[in-house]
Amino acid sequence: RPATRLKVFISVDMEGLAGVVTGPDVSSNGPDYPHFRAIMAAETNAAIDGAFRAGATDVLVRDSHGSKENLLPGDVDPRARLLRGLSAGPKNMMEGIDSTFGAVVFVGYHAKAGTPNAILEHTSTGNVVDFSINGVSLPEGGYNALVAGLYGVPVVFVAGDRAVVEQIRGLVGPIDGVAVKDEIGDASNGMSPKAAQDEIRRTVQRAVTNRTRAKPWTMPGP
Repeated sequence: RPATRLKVFISVDMEGLAGVVTGPDVSSNGPDYPHFRAIMAAETNAAIDGAFRAGATDVLVRDSHGSKENLLPGDVDPRARLLRGLSAGPKNMMEGIDSTFGAVVFVGYHAKAGTPNAILEHTSTGNVVDFSINGVSLPEGGYNALVAGLYGVPVVFVAGDRAVVEQIRGLVGPIDGVAVKDEIGDASNGMSPKAAQDEIRRTVQRAVTNRTRAKPWTMPGP
């Protein structure tokens, strides 16, 4: 066993996956949900593989969409552990994070409510107009990065539409990312799932390898 352990935390949402463009795609009773559920597992596995290629010794995946029961356990790379289901604690999409992790990866993320040129942009449950801390308006990836920052862990990678990649970089700094799709008139102009997975694998490997370039994101307390 390696003398130094490297734990990577992967939080996976669904709206930012390759090809997802409408609400029914990510609704458990939507006709295309099983298809995008499989794509969710494939993008997750690409991120897991990239992390292990970069030297990770442990990977924890947090299913972060809706009921948190989208990733089927048998579909996830067996080298990783999977945290699925709703939790009573405040960490929600970051349940399981602690100071023993060396890097955080976001997959399938989306921009905050009201973001122009974004796909399925919303915050939290979807009825939130704005979520701000210290006057800074945040997407889900923003306040999740702050949760990681409480434990001194940096976010090193984000995948989703171009709007969220730019939004997260604007908050935490110039981290690695993969924009799997662009919004054009509410439609999605995007990569094929296979191409997106290949790019996620390659870029997560680079991001975790170079994780010391990213800094934990924090704010002063009130």
